[in-house]
Amino acid sequence: MKYDDIDPGRRALLLAALASGLFDPRANPVLAAVSSRSVHRLRGELRVNGALADANAVIAAGDLVETGADSEVVFSVADDAFILRAHSRLQLAAAPADSAVVEGLRVFTGALLSVFGKRSHRLDTPIATIGIRGTGVYVEVEPEQDYVCTCYGVTEVAAQGDPASMSVVESGHHEARYIVKSGASDERVRQAPFKNHTDDELTLIESLVGRVPEFSGDYERPRRRNY
Repeated sequence: MKYDDIDPGRRALLLAALASGLFDPRANPVLAAVSSRSVHRLRGELRVNGALADANAVIAAGDLVETGADSEVVFSVADDAFILRAHSRLQLAAAPADSAVVEGLRVFTGALLSVFGKRSHRLDTPIATIGIRGTGVYVEVEPEQDYVCTCYGVTEVAAQGDPASMSVVESGHHEARYIVKSGASDERVRQAPFKNHTDDELTLIESLVGRVPEFSGDYERPRRRNY
C-alpha cells in the first residue's frame, strides 16, 4: 500500500509520529519517554475494561481494549506494540509466568496490527488461531472469513477447532491468508492479497519498543525462529 492510499485520519496519525521522531529509534536512544507510556497516539474513542479512557490511560496485560467509530489507538505493553483500528474489541491475556507481559490476544471485532518481542504468543479471532514466534502480524475480522498477514517472521495459522487446517507461514515481507468459516480442512486457509496496513505503520510501532522491522535489512528472506 502506498502512502497516498492511506485514509486522511491515518495519514494525520503517521505525520504526527514522523514529526515527533518516533519512526527512528536513533532519535530516541533511551526511549525513556516512550517506554513510560502505554498510549502513544489516540484518535477518537477508547475504552479500557469498559471505562472511557484518554491518552494518559495505562493499558496492561489482561485488559479489554475497545475503540469507537473513526477511532484508532497506538499502544504498547512491555516489548509488544499495537495499532488497534476503529470498531475493534481486543482482549489481552497475561503470561502465567509474568503478569506484566502479553501472551495471548483475542480480536473479537475490527483490526489489529501487532509487533511482538521474542516470546511465543497466540492470537485468536472468531475464525482463526495464530501461533506467533516474535513477528509482525496484521489481522482483520470479516463476516465469513478472517484476514491474517504475517508481515515478517513465522506464524502457524489455522481455523478455529480444525487443527488439520494448520499452515506454517514464513514471511520476509507480507504473506497473507484468508481463514474461511467453513469447508474442508485443506481449503480453509487460503492465499490473500496484501491490504489495509503499511510498512510505515510497522516501523512506527517497532520504534516504540526500540526495534526496526525485519524487512528493513532484507525483503526477500524469511528469518527462521527457534523460540
